[in-house]
Amino acid sequence: MDLKIINEIANIVGEKNCLTSIEERRCYAYDARTDGAIPDLVVFPSSAREVSEILILANRYLFPVIPRGQGSGLTGGSIPLKGGVVLSFTRMNKILEIDQENLIAIVEPGVITFELQQEVAKYGLFYPPDPASYKYSSIGGNVGECAGGPNSLKYGVTRDYVLGLEVVKPTGEIINVGVKTMKGVVGYDLTRLFVGSEGTLGVITKIILKLIPLPEAKATLLALFSEVEEAAKAVSAIIAAKIVPSTIEFMDKASIKCSEQANPMGLPEGIGGLLLIEVDGDRESIKMQAEKIKNIVLEKKAIRCDLTDDPIEADRLWQARRTLSQATYNLNPVKIAEDVVVPRSNIPRLIRALEDMEKRFGIPILSFGHAGDGNFHVSIMIKDTPEDRAKAEEAVKAIFEETLRLGGTLSGEHGIGTAKAPYIHMELSPEVIATMKAIKKLFDPNNILNPGKIFPD
Repeated sequence: MDLKIINEIANIVGEKNCLTSIEERRCYAYDARTDGAIPDLVVFPSSAREVSEILILANRYLFPVIPRGQGSGLTGGSIPLKGGVVLSFTRMNKILEIDQENLIAIVEPGVITFELQQEVAKYGLFYPPDPASYKYSSIGGNVGECAGGPNSLKYGVTRDYVLGLEVVKPTGEIINVGVKTMKGVVGYDLTRLFVGSEGTLGVITKIILKLIPLPEAKATLLALFSEVEEAAKAVSAIIAAKIVPSTIEFMDKASIKCSEQANPMGLPEGIGGLLLIEVDGDRESIKMQAEKIKNIVLEKKAIRCDLTDDPIEADRLWQARRTLSQATYNLNPVKIAEDVVVPRSNIPRLIRALEDMEKRFGIPILSFGHAGDGNFHVSIMIKDTPEDRAKAEEAVKAIFEETLRLGGTLSGEHGIGTAKAPYIHMELSPEVIATMKAIKKLFDPNNILNPGKIFPD
């Protein structure tokens, strides 16, 4: 990048808020899974006005701009592909308002999700979206990817809590979309359009979030099954009984073994499936719901079901799930993580298909995740060799084909980014893709903002 452009950007944000050394810039060339190009410059803006001025320069000099939260994404949404300027929002990290009367919070994009949850809990309020990275991911990144998490079953995903946004358009104009009210139908719903757009349509600089009352109590159940189908049938039976837990997490046999090796909980040998279930609400209702769920899973052949309302014991029961993501690296050094979704009724078919693929391709394939809404995290663990990478590529395509055959979708919460862009045509028709590209062109005529994401070149 020309030194003249770098100096102009430094004049906007201050020289101390620019990273120019290659060692510093290299840290922004990757996310939690994917490598990209080293950016020409990393900038830490402090306001929408600064973002606007940078985007106006980008349109004048035609350099790419890549918005970035904490870089915890898994599909390459926040990485540069051809250099350019990374906008990191770690300075814009203020909780601007918590409105207890109207149950809303107004935050900057750099606020960490967990910190917002902790802060609103002081007022007896609750912000439910809880991606696995919630202790270090930012609200802006969550909005860009429409993050979900275990609470999605009962409470929905990020888009269900975004009421309004301040957005800088790719051409530099600052606009406010959405409302501060629980209802609002004036014009097109641009708020929903920006949520999940992966930083391709605008740069989010302020977010209005809906809050709800904090549940009074919760109960946690850990159910163990000999066969994976029994665990899947138990999920369907719980939902059919008109009970909506806040969480139903699933782990298959390989995932359980991985977690147990990394952090032993004393689980019995030969467990084929595990369900971790939480219910929340008032104390009397959760007691009845928890007992009802326990009876259901035992009827569905659970060999053991532990139930507790003690937070410390519940934390112990969650141990297997929380340690899993890192524990998978004990199998092999490279992880390819997908997050497909199928209708709940097809969960057993997907699980069996994954087991068959593991045998067919000869590489470890683990499945775990949010069984209550059919969102499965599939981890393909391989050695860093051309042979294993080729097998993994075949396995990913086979997983996507099976997911679509079962009436599912290729991504529940990780987004498309660059990792899934080559497969988007498997789910979306050429006409739909062309419509999406036309929207992108309308907002970003010079293809300045996060180019190369979602749609394959």
